[in-house]
Amino acid sequence: MTDDPGTERTLLLLRHAKAESPRGVPDVDRPLSARGETDASAVGAWLARHTLLPDVVLCSPARRTRETWQAVAVGMTGDPPEGGPAGATPVVRAEAGIYQALPQTLLALLRTVPSTATTVLLVGHNPGVSLLSGLLDPAGVPVELRTAELATHRFRGPWSTLAAGRAPRNR
Repeated sequence: MTDDPGTERTLLLLRHAKAESPRGVPDVDRPLSARGETDASAVGAWLARHTLLPDVVLCSPARRTRETWQAVAVGMTGDPPEGGPAGATPVVRAEAGIYQALPQTLLALLRTVPSTATTVLLVGHNPGVSLLSGLLDPAGVPVELRTAELATHRFRGPWSTLAAGRAPRNR
C-alpha cells in the first residue's frame, strides 16, 4: 500500500464497553462488566461479518479499553484475531494519549498511522471519541457514542492527511 490519494481508508471509533465502578478503584483501573464483555464480543462478530478487520488497533491503556479490545478480538474469530485483509494479526498500540484525550489529540495520533494500514480501530473514551467522530464528518453532526458503540468513517488518502470534515461517518 502506498500514500496513493485514491486509497480508501476506514477508521473505526469504538467507545469502550460498559464498565463496573467498584468503590475505591481508580478510574483507569475499572474493569468491564459482564454486559460489557458480551457487548464488546458482539462488536467483534459484527466487524468480522462486515469484513472490517483492523490492520492497526490504537487502544487507551485504561483497563476497560484493553478488556474491550480483548473481547472484540475474541468476537472477531473466537480466538486471537485474524486481523486485516491479509489475515495478519493487527498491530496493537497502547497509547496513553487516548485516555481523557481531546479530539484534536486523537486526530494527531491517527495521523501517525503508517500508510500501509487501510483499517484502523481506535478504542477510547467519551467525550473524546464522540467529539472526534463529529469533527471528522463533513456534516458536522454531533454524535454521542454509547458504551460499545462503533462509528465508522471512510476517507481517501494516507492517514497523515486525515483532517476535520474529510471522513464521512457511515450511517
